[in-house]
Amino acid sequence: MIIRYILSEDDRETILDLIFSENGLKPGIVKMFLDPFSQPSMPDLTYINDIDTVCLSLYDHATTTRWMRYFVKEGLKRTRQRGGDLAIITTLYGPPGWMTLQKVIRGRDLDPQFKVACAKYMVAWVKYLREVEELPVKYISLHNEGEDYHRWPYDGSSNNLGTGHDYNMYWPPEQVVEFIKLVRIILDKQGMYEVGVTPGETSNWYRFSDWGYSDAIAEDPQAVRSLGLITSHGFFVPHYGIGYGDHRSLGNDILREKRPELHSWVTSTSWSKMDANFVNEIRNNIYCAKVNGIIPWACIQRPTKWIGGDPNPGTAFIVNEDGSFSITPGYYFYKQVSRAGQPGMAVVKVAATSSDIGLIGFSSNGTSNPNAFVVINIGHDYKDVYINIEGDKYGIYETFRTSQCEKYQCIGIFKKQENILKYQVPPKSVTSFFERSALK
Repeated sequence: MIIRYILSEDDRETILDLIFSENGLKPGIVKMFLDPFSQPSMPDLTYINDIDTVCLSLYDHATTTRWMRYFVKEGLKRTRQRGGDLAIITTLYGPPGWMTLQKVIRGRDLDPQFKVACAKYMVAWVKYLREVEELPVKYISLHNEGEDYHRWPYDGSSNNLGTGHDYNMYWPPEQVVEFIKLVRIILDKQGMYEVGVTPGETSNWYRFSDWGYSDAIAEDPQAVRSLGLITSHGFFVPHYGIGYGDHRSLGNDILREKRPELHSWVTSTSWSKMDANFVNEIRNNIYCAKVNGIIPWACIQRPTKWIGGDPNPGTAFIVNEDGSFSITPGYYFYKQVSRAGQPGMAVVKVAATSSDIGLIGFSSNGTSNPNAFVVINIGHDYKDVYINIEGDKYGIYETFRTSQCEKYQCIGIFKKQENILKYQVPPKSVTSFFERSALK
């Protein structure tokens, strides 16, 4: 048998280094999908209804997940070599077809008799990743855009059998509340007390609040106690209509009124046109939706494998059918914020008096990371900015810029004078400033 790998081993190593090494993107959180193919046939009913037992031998977690597991394991190795760590969230992309009322992959509705089976399907995957693969899974997310009932006909029949681009199932708010509690119970019975449960991932923050998910959770005290992390996708659609979605924080605010310590993650968001506006959308997720972490939609894409074309084609790396790969502008724009905002740092207050200029600020917050801030110019003209910085220690900043003609290029050292840092921002650019103790 001849097995052809589209990327060479050297290219795989290169991409991994560009993401996880000391000079790479340095992510702190990673998302792993749970596909619907790990339990193709229904097990014995006794096992299905037993919430105390999770038997890994009844699941095939290896066949369809080889390269995802390879990517995360190799990324974790590189991350730990540079003294960091990863927090992994895993999302149910969709359950096996036999768990749905429609009895097909992408069936819209969960068959009520298989609620425990579905919850165990998620927990078994986490148990496998933690115990067999030794990966630090921290959270289970219940669904991927499961609020979007528009994907099925009104009667729930499946009009895209085997051909759709997602493996979603419909998750009404009541079902989300029930599963937050059920999955928490089963995790505890397996001794995985440190693994948190999230409410799944609506398409955007608007739907998370205005479609009833945050309120439904907040009204159930056990669900509030069982919640480990708030999650949603952060796709931004500014035009009113069926796809509308903004960066409102209402859902986070509702739940943090009950649990102020809860963190919130964007678990998928568009790379847009892979430019300064893309980074400005990240800024809005941080400051408007009030999130603590952001995972963009897949950073490595093989376009021909997306049926009908990827609706979110932006990415960091594109794999071509001849076995080559290319690095997109999105990589260099994303690098501006991914390196500036590292795990354990704190978001700081910012203000700008121009709508063309966006600011993101991060304090060291007791970590070994330097204080950092990011300046975004989404306008078409150069901007002279005078940045007042309070609370820093040295006032000396090493600076990197990505623009229409620069790829995360070091542009030198900037130093405050009378508490002001002067900087001319090129159009359509993003610049990150890292505080240093001395000039290089």
